[in-house]
Amino acid sequence: MSQPISNTAVIYAILAIDSEIALQKDYLYNSEVPSDERDDEEEVLADLEQAFMEFIDLYKERRKIDSELPTVEELLSSQL
Repeated sequence: MSQPISNTAVIYAILAIDSEIALQKDYLYNSEVPSDERDDEEEVLADLEQAFMEFIDLYKERRKIDSELPTVEELLSSQL
């Protein structure tokens, strides 16, 4: 039987994926990505953004239950 994912794990996942999205965007838009790799790299970015949104949705549901959790905006602007 699997353990439910903790709020802390969800927070770390959101922050990690947000960081990876920023790195991927920086790579795609500020460097010379070989044309034969661009589609793959854009797909990686799309997958990261999808995962991010899924964790945000999960977090919002958790926050409805536990109002002591920071808002999404507070979470993403925090300096952890």
